[in-house]
Amino acid sequence: MGGLLAMEDIWTILKVLQWTTDYFRRKGLEQPRSDAEVLLAHALGVRRVDLYLRYDQPLRPDELARYRTLIQRRAAREPTQYITGRQEFWSLELEVNPSVLIPRSETERLVELALEAFGMDPIRVLDVGTGSGAIAIALAVERPQWIITACDISQDAVQTARKNAERHGVAHRIAFAVSHLTTAFRPTPAPFHLICTNPPYVGDAQWGGLAPEVRGHEPEQALRGGGPYGTVLPRKFLQQAFPLLRPGGVLLMEFGIGQEQVLARAAQTIPGVHTVAVVHDYAHKPRVLRVTKSHGGMASPQKAPPSSARAAPSPSITS
Repeated sequence: MGGLLAMEDIWTILKVLQWTTDYFRRKGLEQPRSDAEVLLAHALGVRRVDLYLRYDQPLRPDELARYRTLIQRRAAREPTQYITGRQEFWSLELEVNPSVLIPRSETERLVELALEAFGMDPIRVLDVGTGSGAIAIALAVERPQWIITACDISQDAVQTARKNAERHGVAHRIAFAVSHLTTAFRPTPAPFHLICTNPPYVGDAQWGGLAPEVRGHEPEQALRGGGPYGTVLPRKFLQQAFPLLRPGGVLLMEFGIGQEQVLARAAQTIPGVHTVAVVHDYAHKPRVLRVTKSHGGMASPQKAPPSSARAAPSPSITS
């Protein structure tokens, strides 16, 4: 074909999808058909499923021109989610843009663990590095009684998270703050029952091997964890965040491949730790560090939920 979807040709939805799928495949994209469908549905302002009902429908010149622009952006390895401005997480549609990481399905495991750790009683929760607000919003939707604070080092990310919270009707139950890790918060008295984070954890040695969509478009400060193996910021987070936990509280931190032993050992050295566990994701890969704080005879200003003390009495690493 002489040009990119030449205007003089008649292009039906099916023909456009077939051409784009082949074009994306030749460009080395991993999901050529899916990308083609998502972008065409976005260009036409319809649901993806509607394309299957309109295969024989020709595209108007303005629709074709709009779609061509989207194809060019995706061929340049811009993530589909940034092109459409949307990503689903925990069955919630979130706005995403280059100021925030694109939420991954693996992080839903962290949300699941948070919901399992505490019941319906009102607790105070901190989501660190909230980005699009995915974790905080999912928890707010599932637990209306919880009082949630979400923070991020990026003001633009905080604004995006707030917009997503407003969209899902939970903005009045989430306090947003700009903070580098947990520096905006004071540990006396310890304010939180639950702290969650998906921190930067990509190492310098891994950076060059990331997909162009990630390395070239997602915010670097939300990806790179420092040092050759990416564990500098996660370890710093553990030291900073743990004192903010109330006795019996739980800290949940997502981490990268191969980091579980280093981070678990780092957590075990923190005074007051009750248990340390490594939890696998849905693909059976080590994904989340779960650290609980000992009751330790320390007075708590508010009784912690009973479910927070259901761990073994000594630190351990489990799968």
